[in-house]
Amino acid sequence: MRGVTYSMGVSLDGYVVGPDGGFDWAPPDEEVFRLATDEVREAGVHLLGRRLYETMLYWETTDQDPSLDFSTRGFAALWRALPKVVFSTTLSAVRGNARLASGGLAEEIGRLRAEPGDGDIAIGGATLAAAAAELDLIDEYRARIHPVLVGGGIPFFPRHRRRVDLELVESRTLGSRVVRLRYRVRR
Repeated sequence: MRGVTYSMGVSLDGYVVGPDGGFDWAPPDEEVFRLATDEVREAGVHLLGRRLYETMLYWETTDQDPSLDFSTRGFAALWRALPKVVFSTTLSAVRGNARLASGGLAEEIGRLRAEPGDGDIAIGGATLAAAAAELDLIDEYRARIHPVLVGGGIPFFPRHRRRVDLELVESRTLGSRVVRLRYRVRR
């Protein structure tokens, strides 16, 4: 059965965006970019909320720019080919290799888990991930922790009212002082 993974950059105090909605505290870094590229390569499908979908539209055409380096064009090609399911109450259509979710989050994840195929079911966007966590649908948390305190914003971890035990799978400090942590949910 395919697992559900949630991965994002996060400030040390636990936010994916700061109080102003920005994430300029997570500057581009080649090693972090390689990790993100590897995660996309491992995914079989990516679930996104509307805001993340609109942010990631950039990658649908960026590989057509010949001035971009090989790794950037490579990520764009991987992202464009990856099937995506977008959860939105306001969008009527999506572009690229994406479709709008036809059911609720639990229903979509259940259907994707049952389908044959390789790769994780990746979930992106803190709001959508919080909804999946509340339904106990996330199997692994992957945080790229940046050495900054932003003081507020949208939290990486959902604020549930229940305990979730985790098992450390990987801890790695990158040259940029970003720490990658992978935790599997203990069931």
